[in-house]
This record gives sequence, structure tokens and C-alpha cells, in this order.
Amino acid sequence: MSNVINEDIIPQQQVGGSSDTSALKELADEDQAKAFYSIVKNRLLNVNEWEKIGGLLSADFRLCDEHGKEVNRLIKENDHFKIDVPGPGTVTGDGYDWVQVESIDESSSEHEEMTAIKVRPATNPTNEKTDVAHFFSNSATSSFIIERKNNVITAGVHGRNEKPNAQAEKTIDKARNTAMAAVAITGFSKIQWQGLVDGLVKE
Repeated sequence: MSNVINEDIIPQQQVGGSSDTSALKELADEDQAKAFYSIVKNRLLNVNEWEKIGGLLSADFRLCDEHGKEVNRLIKENDHFKIDVPGPGTVTGDGYDWVQVESIDESSSEHEEMTAIKVRPATNPTNEKTDVAHFFSNSATSSFIIERKNNVITAGVHGRNEKPNAQAEKTIDKARNTAMAAVAITGFSKIQWQGLVDGLVKE
């Protein structure tokens, strides 16, 4: 399935930091793997449950529509995540970090299946501020991917082009973003994402 995961799903690394985090589950046979893949896919698309799935070190993820209104449903393109990470939030984000869903891709064949979500730091859709409300700049992306190959299911999170957001309007946000990005790049994000991918493929 590597031919399916192209730069539209995981962009080429060009600037800043990057990370790759994954977990896998091997099932007894392909029929069991197909059934379990459906469960894993539902977990991936149900963003409001990610905090429970990710465990104690997870941020709180709330799914919002394109206007920033919280919704309780599976994810769609152009939705937003409102993320409450440990520590102070941004002024422009009303205390939260915001990302927008750029794409949701799916593919399947007899022995392979894939679902992928790509998000990018975004402005806060609930106010008039125009600066990105996230500690990373909008060069960054996060790609959340589940795959089934025969009887093996893999969950992965792939961060690319992760740079501190130094373009915030508020000086306090610039300082906060620089500090939070440094923590994320040096390992906290990977710890959080490991909890998520482990939880996605947990029976």
C-alpha cells in the first residue's frame, strides 16, 4: 500500500521537524483483520473519543464543524479540531490550538485497506483574528493513517514540516508557541501520538 501513501497524504519533509509514530496488530486471519479494521476505522474517525483512546497523556480533542461549532459525529473534510493541550493556550485560539481537516482519503482492495486524515494548523474559526491559532505554523501537517495488509493492521501518525508559529499577533502567543513547539518537537508529541496509535489498535 506504500504506492497509495503519496505526498497528498504525507507531504514531503522540507523545513523544521518531523516525526513518525506507529503501532501494529496482527490478527489470526484475514477475516478477523477485516472485522477489526472496521472497529479501528470508527475509532480513527471519532475524534471526540481520542482523549480516551490516547490515555493519561493525551490532549483533549473536540471535533468542530467548519465554523468552529462543536459537533458529535464522525469527521468530515473541512472540519476543525479544537485541541486543549497541557499548559496555557493561545489568546487568538481562545485557549485552544486549532487545526483544520484538509483531506480524508480511503482506498481498498481484496487484501488491503487504508484510511487517512491530514490536518494543518488553522485560524480560530470562531473569531475574526487572522493568525494561526496553533503552536506550529501552517507549514506543518499531521497525517493519521490506518492500514490493513492481509491480517496485519497498522496505525500511524506522521508529522511533517513542524516549525514554531512565530507569526502570532500577540507577543504572549509568540512566546507560548515557541515554548510549546520546542516541547513538542523534542518528544512530547511522539509520546502523545504513541498513546493514540496504541489505543487505536488495542483489542
